[in-house]
Amino acid sequence: MEVEGALPMDDKAKRMRDLLSSFYSPDQSIPGSPPHNTVSRFATLDTINTTSFDADQYMNLLVQKSSLEGLLQKHVEMAAEIKNLDTDLQMLVYENYNKFISATDTIKKMKNNIVGMETNMEQLLEKITSVQSRSDGVNTSLFEKREHIEKLHRTRNLLRKVQVLELLCFSDALYNWLVMQELQRCYILLVEQFIYDLPTRLQKCIKSEAYADAVKFYTGATPIFKAYGDSSFLDCKRASEEAVSVIIKNLQGLVFSDSESIQARAESVMLLKKLDFPVENLKVKLFEKLKQFLVDLDLEYNELTNVPVNVDESINPKSASTTTHEASVHEFAEAIRAYKAIFLHSEPQLCNLGQDLVKKHFEAIHQQIMKHVRSADLLAMLRIIWTDVLLMDEVLPEASLPDFALQHARVAIKDYTCSTFSRLLMNISDTLKKYQFTVKEEMEEEYPLRAALEASKKSVIQGSMDALMDFRLLLDENPELLLKLRDLTIDWVHEGFQDFFRKLDGYFLLLSGKKITAFQDVNLIEEMPGEKISAGLVLVLAQLTLYIEQTAIPRITEELASLSAGGGVRGLATDPAEICRIFRSSGESFLHLYIKMRTQKISVLLKKRFAAPNWVKHKEPREVHMFVDLLRQELDEIRSEVKQILPEGLTHKHRRNNSNGSTTSSRSNPLRDDRLLTRSNTQKARSQLLESHLAKLFKQKMEIFTKVEHTQESVVTTIVKLSLKSFQEFVRLQTFNRSGFQQIQLDIHFLRTTLKDITEDEAAVDFLLDEVIVSSAERCLDPNPLEPPVMDRLVQAKLAKTSEQGGDEKSK
Repeated sequence: MEVEGALPMDDKAKRMRDLLSSFYSPDQSIPGSPPHNTVSRFATLDTINTTSFDADQYMNLLVQKSSLEGLLQKHVEMAAEIKNLDTDLQMLVYENYNKFISATDTIKKMKNNIVGMETNMEQLLEKITSVQSRSDGVNTSLFEKREHIEKLHRTRNLLRKVQVLELLCFSDALYNWLVMQELQRCYILLVEQFIYDLPTRLQKCIKSEAYADAVKFYTGATPIFKAYGDSSFLDCKRASEEAVSVIIKNLQGLVFSDSESIQARAESVMLLKKLDFPVENLKVKLFEKLKQFLVDLDLEYNELTNVPVNVDESINPKSASTTTHEASVHEFAEAIRAYKAIFLHSEPQLCNLGQDLVKKHFEAIHQQIMKHVRSADLLAMLRIIWTDVLLMDEVLPEASLPDFALQHARVAIKDYTCSTFSRLLMNISDTLKKYQFTVKEEMEEEYPLRAALEASKKSVIQGSMDALMDFRLLLDENPELLLKLRDLTIDWVHEGFQDFFRKLDGYFLLLSGKKITAFQDVNLIEEMPGEKISAGLVLVLAQLTLYIEQTAIPRITEELASLSAGGGVRGLATDPAEICRIFRSSGESFLHLYIKMRTQKISVLLKKRFAAPNWVKHKEPREVHMFVDLLRQELDEIRSEVKQILPEGLTHKHRRNNSNGSTTSSRSNPLRDDRLLTRSNTQKARSQLLESHLAKLFKQKMEIFTKVEHTQESVVTTIVKLSLKSFQEFVRLQTFNRSGFQQIQLDIHFLRTTLKDITEDEAAVDFLLDEVIVSSAERCLDPNPLEPPVMDRLVQAKLAKTSEQGGDEKSK
């Protein structure tokens, strides 16, 4: 009951108490503890911390009251507690051991130091007593002489104080003081001696160029000259005035001397003012000197901006140019301080001069920005400007130069942001123009369009990342000038990227030949190539816009979000969805423009083909016409371009056997029928064509033109379809005899064998080829087709001849 009635203690306190008790007490029993049999009757799980702990009883009680999971948890806790107890015990032993050793050492040192101390103290007391007695004897013997010496010393000090009349200008107060001290006769003698020696002193000051001392001496003697200069001291006055005129002349020379510092010239003006010399003209001259110094300081700053600057100032020590600049600005600030002190109410002029200093600084920064300065150099220049502004603000607080510099810094940072994006846009333009002028010529690259695309991608993404790195360097720095503009800088970066992408899209459209009145970049408009853009470069633009939409914009947007975390005034100004929509639309238009340009070129070839011969008098076909070779060359060139730029598609070819619609021409079926091949009567052939028109009404309609994808197969197939459609339209404008019709039939049959390997929609291509044959049959006077064996023989001969020519070209 005594254990249960005790106050609850913290577990750690109990553990430490028991630990100390077990360490210091040889007998583990604690007086006053209850007997073992008494505790066992009221045993609980808390008895483990008592001296009467019974392990068997504790285990039985723990097994009865705890589950298996509780036993495991108790095991883990007890193991950790045992480990902690062992550690605490070990640390306790170590600490006590160290304390015992330290105490032993201290006792030994005290024992050694105390030995002999009593004897030394007695000797010290005896010596102090002896010194005190001798000191008392000396004071008693020298008392009368000391009084006499002190009296003489006071008299000497009075005589020395009389000489301060040189500094106090022989004032009446000084004279009255001397009268009170009964030294007026001494005063008169000193004055006379000073006046007689004044010309000599002035000459010595002129030789040593100690003009400040000369002015002090002369101004001190001026009251005496005014009172007695025309009688007693006439010669001294004239000699002194001649010396002073020389001093005035020399001081004027110092004021207008370019070799002297501005501080020295300002001191000269102050001395002239003390000599009652009119200084208004000197004020104008000195102000002109300040303005000229400002011009020279600007030249030194231009040299300073050309010195490479390391961001880490602890690694890169100050250069000689930086030190010279700081010394010059400090000298200029001191000159402003002196000018302000000498000429009262000159603050407005000095404020304008200080603002001119800030303006010239930022004009130099603007020139460097136009030369595409690095962000590290810009930071170095801004640090220099802010240091100069703070220095000038201490001298001229009326000018409010920090606020004035902040306004100009805002313009400079915005100009730097615009310049960075303009340079990025110009770099992309230069990359595209390089390939625009060389893509039509022979290039060293095996795949020039692929090289142009990769270079343009790198120019876009790497240039953007470099720009973001420069902006991040500006935002991560903590000069006071940049901290005040951090939110605005973040907004300008977002707006700059938004405007950059819009201008980039506008430039792409201008480069492709489209008219855009809203495009305002005059430099890019002036540098636009005069000749028409090549079709290959249009295809590069199509794929480049797709890359910008899918890769560049998401990555740049992510970097912008991390850059502007927690900053900005207006929030995120960049709208990636809108920009992606713009580039997606432009990419589709560029892809259609490429198809249009290639199709127009093939249409020109078709126009020449149908304009040359007289199809009514066409001769019997002997071989496939050379027009087919030219058409194949165009298609091979198109395939070469799209393979360099576009990826392969994932769709399978659409052949005749898996087409949903009608895969055979409703007009060509009768021409392929055996009955038509046996008929030679023209009227029967025309009747068969009429039947084909009726049959077409019952055929399922086929979708010929589908959406163009950014894949090789889709682009090539669309161009082939449009070319065959143009082929059909040119056929409809002609009238053929039987030989002309057969020539068209032979050319189409040859194309059928060559086009099936380069298109993905074979069914639609076959349909359009059949439509060409049907249209030529409709325009034929005698639509009697060639027999299939004859066409196959002529086609095989053409293929063999083509293979032979290809082998000869490879051998060459």
